[in-house]
Amino acid sequence: MNFTLQKKHLRFGIVALIYILVVIWIGNYWLLLGLGVIFDMYVTEKVNWTFWKRRDGKNSSLIEWLDALIFAVIAVTLINIFLFQNYRIPTPSMEKSLLIGDHLFVSKLAYGPRMPNTPIAFPFTQHTMPITKGKSWSNLVQWPYKRLVGCGKVKNNDPIVFNFPAGDTVVIENQATAYDEIVRGTARDMQARDNFGSANPKPVSYYMAMARQEVWDRNEIIYRPVDRRDNYVKRCIGIPGDTITIRSGKVYVNGVPFPENEGQQANYVISTTGTTINPKAFERLGIARSDQGMLSSSYYMPLTRQNAEVIAKFVNVREVSPVIARMGEYDPRMFPYDPSLVWNEDNYGPIWIPFRGATVRLDSSNISFYARIIDVYEGNDLRIEGNTIYINNEPSTSYTFKMDYYWMMGDNRHNSADSRFWGFVPEDHIVGKPKFIWLSINKEGKGLKKVRWGRMFKKVR
Repeated sequence: MNFTLQKKHLRFGIVALIYILVVIWIGNYWLLLGLGVIFDMYVTEKVNWTFWKRRDGKNSSLIEWLDALIFAVIAVTLINIFLFQNYRIPTPSMEKSLLIGDHLFVSKLAYGPRMPNTPIAFPFTQHTMPITKGKSWSNLVQWPYKRLVGCGKVKNNDPIVFNFPAGDTVVIENQATAYDEIVRGTARDMQARDNFGSANPKPVSYYMAMARQEVWDRNEIIYRPVDRRDNYVKRCIGIPGDTITIRSGKVYVNGVPFPENEGQQANYVISTTGTTINPKAFERLGIARSDQGMLSSSYYMPLTRQNAEVIAKFVNVREVSPVIARMGEYDPRMFPYDPSLVWNEDNYGPIWIPFRGATVRLDSSNISFYARIIDVYEGNDLRIEGNTIYINNEPSTSYTFKMDYYWMMGDNRHNSADSRFWGFVPEDHIVGKPKFIWLSINKEGKGLKKVRWGRMFKKVR
């Protein structure tokens, strides 16, 4: 056996071993048929698998560039699926833990990478083509949910990147707001108009069907599969089986106070003696100009507890007080949208988080908590007629969950659309865990100050 043949067999052996280990990890042994392709690529060379370039002779510069581009696209796509992915913070929901403009290194291995539901898609897009603005994926091939073995499990207090659960149905004209909230808001508007001055006002539920029809008539509506929904980042407050309660803005998990994160914020009112506070003072505390709301001699802005304590010592500040909703004030935006619960973002729960294999009794008093899980996340046909609940056309008084669920909240508690507004996060929506910030861009900065150099390679906590 000559040296060239030995080298070919050695290269084949190394690549084949790596490929076999990946196949075992994925768990689809039909993929072992790919060993024949690998053997031909490295040893027999009967088929030109890179058909766009010549095997013998010199290729043009264009072909060489095309070959490099194809290799890069395939390599980065596989890295994004199985190892890690970049994610940019678009909203202030996690400030000050994470800032708008932070670019995160998100590990897929932390909880195990998911196999894509829609593997045929334009590279490096989430759901929208960059120029045409059409959908960037094809429904021609759809795979069921499958998560590979990872390095650990989701724990309380972990920052998590996940697909937006309420992002399955999207109003193209208003993608920043969840479809269900648009429908409920439309129903509330109808109720306000219809019931103005009425002695017998009708409940919001009366208008829901009409509101849904109006939204569909006036907008373009599309459906997105799980892996094509928007990516969100929040902190995991509750894991499967936990019970979450919020009282006067304080979060409790199973009756125990949840630890406050160093960067956690709430809205505060800053009352002054009538004079303004030097903007440089806010800048030194890392408070963005866009957060600095002012009314008369008072300021209204999100603050960490530490910043609130510092500002309270300013000579022209009378008082710094958190803005907390009163218990008993009903916020119609709160999941599960039941007026009898009279919950708001600062006084919420208790609410129990379902786990795989758990069975719950179902009736009219609790179906609102689990309706979306049963109908949307776990793919059943749910119908409610009077006090009777039908699941897949069978009268049902109980349900056994097929997946684990999680409860996510933003560290910027009064400026975060999170589980309080749209409920549970199913396990198949979990994308990964942000590990560190590799780049941070300050939209309010100029020149070199546009880059937050001090946040580069900072660990996400």
